[in-house]
Amino acid sequence: MDLPAHTYLDLKGIPYRRLEFSSETDRGAANVARALGFEEGQMVKTLIFRTSEGELALVMLGGDRHTVSGHLKRALGSRNISLADPNKVLEVTGYAVGSIPPFHWQPTGFRSLLDTALTEYDELGVGAGVWGQEIIISPNDLICASGAEVVNLTRRDP
Repeated sequence: MDLPAHTYLDLKGIPYRRLEFSSETDRGAANVARALGFEEGQMVKTLIFRTSEGELALVMLGGDRHTVSGHLKRALGSRNISLADPNKVLEVTGYAVGSIPPFHWQPTGFRSLLDTALTEYDELGVGAGVWGQEIIISPNDLICASGAEVVNLTRRDP
């Protein structure tokens, strides 16, 4: 199955692997990791946050991580941030929450942040846009594909 995320990577010449898991798998990075034989931290959560100024930004974290609020606020330059409404996420990305690819759909100027902890792995898994389809990609290739800024979002110590 060729998906827009695959086409994007192919056109950019960015290497990746395609893996599949059962679409009956329960949602969540831990379940995807188990199904594919990876660590939970290697499965990337793609979250869309909204700032008080109305800006939306993509935030990528390992499946076993949560943001330190102050770090994310500093990175986004906003004192008030929240997860974007799922309907707004669908409108902006074209994807429902749960399998948003971290590249190909962003308009010019859309900010993407990748947590530094993700760079410690050789391979990462990202959603391909359809539940049950996963893209395996190196951190550097993910940064290239997404145009992400690498920022500490999860570690309390700098």
